[in-house]
Amino acid sequence: METTRQRIADTLREGPATASDLGEALSLPTPVVYDHVEHVSRSVDGEAELLVAPPECRDCGFDGFDDPINEPSRCPECKSERIEEPAFVIR
Repeated sequence: METTRQRIADTLREGPATASDLGEALSLPTPVVYDHVEHVSRSVDGEAELLVAPPECRDCGFDGFDDPINEPSRCPECKSERIEEPAFVIR
């Protein structure tokens, strides 16, 4: 039987997904998925790596967030709360 982190890693090897996508597919709350993805990023084998498309403000396009693995609550540039989730993939 696979662990939750193994299931997340397997899903990310199939293609890109956001934390919401993973949560829906694996019946997990989105904040829990972010915790698991952070651990998965440290445990990916040497031939693969976790790639992250960083979160992006939908209003001004800012994408220089400090922690690309987490979803920020609002944009530091324009203060908008319309932030697109980061997407993850293992390649």
